[in-house]
Amino acid sequence: MIPGGGQPNMQQLLQQAQKMQQDLAAAQEELARTEVEGQAGGGLVKATVTGSGELRALVIDPKAVDPEDTETLADLVVAAVQAANENAQALQQEKLGPLAQGLGGGGGGGIPGLPF
Repeated sequence: MIPGGGQPNMQQLLQQAQKMQQDLAAAQEELARTEVEGQAGGGLVKATVTGSGELRALVIDPKAVDPEDTETLADLVVAAVQAANENAQALQQEKLGPLAQGLGGGGGGGIPGLPF
């Protein structure tokens, strides 16, 4: 029989899980503060989003504005925002990926309630 009924092990596991949860929360806060950019049309349209995907800024070069062709401008805006979001997702993977794996994620078998 194991002395103490294996309780110290369970306590250690809980502490590790709590630390990983704190690390995950810190990484998510950092992502919310970090800004990444995406662009389209050779830089005619630039979108800035946070690492968590919130659109923060949109810069449109006057050369991209053609009153006769607003459709192209709209496409450039969409493309720039998509590029920025792809960069944000890459940053999320970089920051949260190791933490998600530490929490048993990656293979779809993560901790319930977490998006991994």
